[in-house]
Amino acid sequence: MKCGLLSIGQMAKLNHTTVPTLRLYDKMGLLRPCRTDPETGYRYYDIKQNARFDMIQYMKELGMSLHEIQTVFSKENVRLIEDILIRKREQLFEQMRQMKLRRDAISRAIASIERYCKSPTEGVTSLEYIDRRRIYAIPSSRNFYLSGIDAYEEVLCELREKMIEKGVPPAYYYSVGTSMLKEDFEHLRFRAHEIFAFVDDHFPARSETRTLESGMYACIYLSSYEDEMPYAEKLLAFCEQHGYQPSGDYVCEVM
Repeated sequence: MKCGLLSIGQMAKLNHTTVPTLRLYDKMGLLRPCRTDPETGYRYYDIKQNARFDMIQYMKELGMSLHEIQTVFSKENVRLIEDILIRKREQLFEQMRQMKLRRDAISRAIASIERYCKSPTEGVTSLEYIDRRRIYAIPSSRNFYLSGIDAYEEVLCELREKMIEKGVPPAYYYSVGTSMLKEDFEHLRFRAHEIFAFVDDHFPARSETRTLESGMYACIYLSSYEDEMPYAEKLLAFCEQHGYQPSGDYVCEVM
């Protein structure tokens, strides 16, 4: 310590920071040394400057950037601090919403993987209880059953574009399915009805959202797009053989 002052190294150690950080603060005018040796260029600090260093660190903890802190210090306006922090708070709320959406998307993906891992052998029909789920659905613009997989991919793109247009977060774009009206399924009239994406209970109610009710579902699993129609026929035959009456639309879910 020289003349009761702290060297830059001592100041850094005392405040659990680094010498390059203090040099940056000096360069930006946030915390200038109280004395600089004109011959050596060594920087020296007064211990009372810790209060300003603490203020800088506190503002950083609140999410303020160094340039925002620089602006506040230069204008010395407490209202400016309030305005910046209000914006920071809104940004944090939005980040929390996005993290919650991502968490829910991960949970849906895990549940889908678990169902897939526990699923019967491909082509085997079964009865399964499936809990209620919400979907965001739009009418299918093309009957991809007749047009092939390219048409199916096109209607998936239409769904994604619609969701983007409506401001739906990307986390919802990828868990998708299609439906066929119950009467079409019962008569094996392969007509695409809707294309949809699964959403969660936090998703806001809209005209495009509705619920797939919980209950016992007759299910069959497949791995090829081309197998859906013959497997749907097999599923219907399974229902008829056991005297099961379909109570809702046919749903094809991508897992």
